[in-house]
Amino acid sequence: MLRLPGTLMRGGTSKCWMFDEQTIPAEPSLDRILASAFGSADPRQIDGVGGATSTTSKAAIVRRSEDPGIDVDYLFAQVGIGVDGVEWGSNCGNCATAVGLYALQTGLVAPTAPASVVTMRNRNTGAVLTTTVPTPDGIVPELGEQSVPGSAALGVPVALGFLRPAGTSTGRLLPTGNPVDRVDSVDATLIDAGAPAMLIDAASMGLSGLESIADFAKRVPELSTLRRAAALRMGLDAPGDPVRHAVPKVGVVGPPGDYRTSTGVEISGADYDLAVRMVSMHAPHPSIGLTSAVAVATGVLTSGALPATLAESRPSQTSIRLGTPVGVVQVDIELDDAKAVHAVTLHRAARRIATAELLVPVLLRERVR
Repeated sequence: MLRLPGTLMRGGTSKCWMFDEQTIPAEPSLDRILASAFGSADPRQIDGVGGATSTTSKAAIVRRSEDPGIDVDYLFAQVGIGVDGVEWGSNCGNCATAVGLYALQTGLVAPTAPASVVTMRNRNTGAVLTTTVPTPDGIVPELGEQSVPGSAALGVPVALGFLRPAGTSTGRLLPTGNPVDRVDSVDATLIDAGAPAMLIDAASMGLSGLESIADFAKRVPELSTLRRAAALRMGLDAPGDPVRHAVPKVGVVGPPGDYRTSTGVEISGADYDLAVRMVSMHAPHPSIGLTSAVAVATGVLTSGALPATLAESRPSQTSIRLGTPVGVVQVDIELDDAKAVHAVTLHRAARRIATAELLVPVLLRERVR
C-alpha cells in the first residue's frame, strides 16, 4: 500500500483532494495512483475516496513555484467515474479556490494582514489565477460566513480571479475566428476563456436554457456528441485521438426568463442577464463550473457571440449575472484600455474538511521523492 497524505477541501460547489507534490512517488504513474486512490473504475467509487460525481471526483497536485510572480503551481485532475483513468485537459475554478486556501493553511504561502493574495498557475493550461483570502492579523481562518449558490454551507470567503483568460488553451479567444459557428445541426460560439467552451444557442436544440436538471439530462448524450465535434473544430483534438469528456466545456445559453431553481426558489428573468445550463463530464452540472462561467461571461462581452446577442439588455458592462440551476451567479469583469477582458473575478467559499493518510493499493517501484 502507498500511504499518501492528502487534504480534502471544499471549494465553492466542488470537493477536491489536495496533494503536496513532494509526497507523490515517482512510480507508478500519477494516473495510476489517483485512479486507484479514488476507485475510479467503479461508477460508485466504493473502494476509494471519490464521491462518484463529476464535482466530487477531483484532485489537485500542488507545489511551491520557483518562478517569480507565481506562488504555487498546481495540476488539476478530473478523475474518471466508472472509467479507470484521469483526464488532464482542463482547469477547475472551484478547485482553484480551494488551492489558494490550502496553500495558506499548509504554509506553502505565508499569510499577510489584513488579506493574503495567492498567485497560482494552472499547469494543465498555463492559466494564471489569484485568490484573495481575508487573513486578519496574519492568521489564516478555518471558518467563515461566505456561502455560494448551490451550497448553503458557510466557508472562508475567497475572491478568485482569472487573469487575461482569453486563449489560454488554444492561443485565441475564438479558435475558429468566428463569433458563431454551425456545428452539425446547431449554432454555437466556440470560445477559449478560462477553459475552451462550446456555448450552444438553446433555441437551436429546441431548448430555452431554463430547463430543470432532470430535463436537461435527457439531452446530455446529444451534447456529448457535439462536444467531440467542437473539440475537432477548435483544434483541441485530432480525428484519431481518444474521446475526452472534460473539454471543451459544453452547454446551452438562452435569454433570461422566469424559472425555479433545483431547491425550489423562484427566479425572475429581470434578476439576471443570461440563462445557462452546462454539462460536467457525463451529466448536467448542478450549478456552473467557474471556468465555464468565465467563458460565458467573456462571451457576453464578445461582439457577435451568442452570449452577447442573447444578453443584449444587460444593465452592466462590468458585472454579468448568470442564471444557473441553483440560482444567479455573479461574474465581475475588469476591462483593459483596449476594452478586452483583463480579469474575471468570482466570489466563492472554501473550507478544509479533513486531513488524511490515503491507503492506495498500488505497486511501488521507487521511494517517495
